[in-house]
Amino acid sequence: MYRISQLGELVGLSRTTLLYYEKLGLINGKRMDNGYRAYSDMDLQRLRLIQQLQSGGLTLKECKACLEAKVERQILAERLKQLDQEIAQKQQSRDLLAALLGEKPLTDWHEMLDKVAPDAHIDWLIKQGFSETDAQRLRWLSKDMNTHDTYMADFYRIFDVLERRGPGSKADTLTALGKVPIDAKTILEIGCGLGIATRLLAEQSSAQITAIDNDQEAINELQAKFDDYADKVRFECASMTDLPFTEQSFDLIWSEGSAYIMGVNNAFKQWRNLLKDGGVLVVSDLVWATDKPSEASQLFWSSEYPDMTTVSERIAQAKSAGYQVVDTFPISDAAWDEYYRPLALQVAAVKAEMPNSQAVKDIERELENYAQRNQQFDYQMFILVKA
Repeated sequence: MYRISQLGELVGLSRTTLLYYEKLGLINGKRMDNGYRAYSDMDLQRLRLIQQLQSGGLTLKECKACLEAKVERQILAERLKQLDQEIAQKQQSRDLLAALLGEKPLTDWHEMLDKVAPDAHIDWLIKQGFSETDAQRLRWLSKDMNTHDTYMADFYRIFDVLERRGPGSKADTLTALGKVPIDAKTILEIGCGLGIATRLLAEQSSAQITAIDNDQEAINELQAKFDDYADKVRFECASMTDLPFTEQSFDLIWSEGSAYIMGVNNAFKQWRNLLKDGGVLVVSDLVWATDKPSEASQLFWSSEYPDMTTVSERIAQAKSAGYQVVDTFPISDAAWDEYYRPLALQVAAVKAEMPNSQAVKDIERELENYAQRNQQFDYQMFILVKA
């Protein structure tokens, strides 16, 4: 026989717990002549059996049922399913911790965060020591904070010799500029990149141009390249989400292939106040050109550009944000070719020297997706006037 304190030590349970078990009928203590409660070896064994059943996820009520009658298979099946779910969740938790420690890729986690909490994702990356520029590059390019530096080194090895970082052409830029219904005196170019559109705007207008990008090194290079336009083009390092300009400062805002970084609909809303009354916004964006894109194309763009939508949806967003549509058109097939043909040649030239490069693999996926484009998606130019 065991006193309650002895029984508790043997099974690792408190006196309170044992009394509760006795109240439930799981064990049956007997009061001795001296007033103490005593428990049999059968009580000890029942407690050990209960502990084993609890380790399988059964509740005390279910344990009691198992002790008193034949085990119900349905109960065990339900607990097994629940346990499998808990194990899967624990494995996900372990995988995340391992990835954060650099033991596994973080790509899936970054992509998930970008879908459910994009702004918080960027803020968190900055708190981890990334600049805003690198946080955005990680979000859209490397997608893994542990391998970001290596990825970007490979990326620039490929792109530094190319004239473009995305589809487009001078002809399409000039077509869009020709559709602007005002004689702009002040222009803000957001996301000026390599300065291709900047130069055309400077050549084709008499406006004072402010061109911004969030990469200070790129801005420094552009300032040197645009020395011949120093009197009309001013470059500034700034974030497109926090522009340092007062309301109604510009006649025309120009943004080719960059508004997606903050979300095109967000850009519509946030940039509108910077336009003067009757001012014009010109943006380009990747859009679906069909209501039934292929499964492969949907799979690719769901990870590369989750916010991708149709022309009609972008127009609806623009109108809701307070614009009227002046015109809209897709860039030419030649503009796509001007970007992808040199890119494919460059990847082929360096691939042998970079056999394990994730950047090369990602670009090859993009090239394969472009090869299967079949007019499923376009880069669309939108010319909008502030209503």
